[in-house]
Amino acid sequence: MSKPIVSFLRTLGAGMLTVLPIVLTVVIIVWSAGMLETFLGPNSPIGRVISSIGLVIVPDRFVAYLLGTIAVFFGLYALGLFVQSRFQGQLNALMDRTIGRIPLMGSIYRMTNRFVGLFDQQEDMDISSMSPVWCFLGGDGATAVLALMSTAEPIELGGRSYCVVLIPTAPIPFGGGLIFVPSEWVRPADFGVEALTSIYLSMGVTTPQFAGGPEGQNSLASK
Repeated sequence: MSKPIVSFLRTLGAGMLTVLPIVLTVVIIVWSAGMLETFLGPNSPIGRVISSIGLVIVPDRFVAYLLGTIAVFFGLYALGLFVQSRFQGQLNALMDRTIGRIPLMGSIYRMTNRFVGLFDQQEDMDISSMSPVWCFLGGDGATAVLALMSTAEPIELGGRSYCVVLIPTAPIPFGGGLIFVPSEWVRPADFGVEALTSIYLSMGVTTPQFAGGPEGQNSLASK
């Protein structure tokens, strides 16, 4: 294949790769809107229930649907206030004693409840309290791993001090393996969580900006 054709195909491919994320974003948004219309639109079973709330006030079905939607949002907000109060534990216990004991439905409820609980835990997690560290696995001069230290307070295992660190999985900086590393193997990094995120999202490409240049090497050597 001649060089002009190869150059043309390369440029065309670069253009397609540039447009592809935008196209996929639009496709996902349109697909999500279609799914919402199917399951929550005015003509869906749930939409008809919502419209029936508004039909108590106005005869027009579309206006009734809008009023019903507003009423549902206010209801969800009120439920959220109730759940965030001291009654949350009592409400969860009541749901477990009722829905949780129904055959088949109880199993589905417990599974979905645990799944939703994962999102709640992630929202409550304070990333700013975590600090980037270098873990020298095997001691000074050994393999260095960039990780997040979950807490500055070490724990004691078998009479030895350990640090709790999360070793991220690129390119997802806040997922990975939680390991317990001897405290003497851990050194603080000279940059923040934003830099660690950049390093992992770039698959290590941006490392020289934070730790790979002369300044970064000197800082590691001085540890």
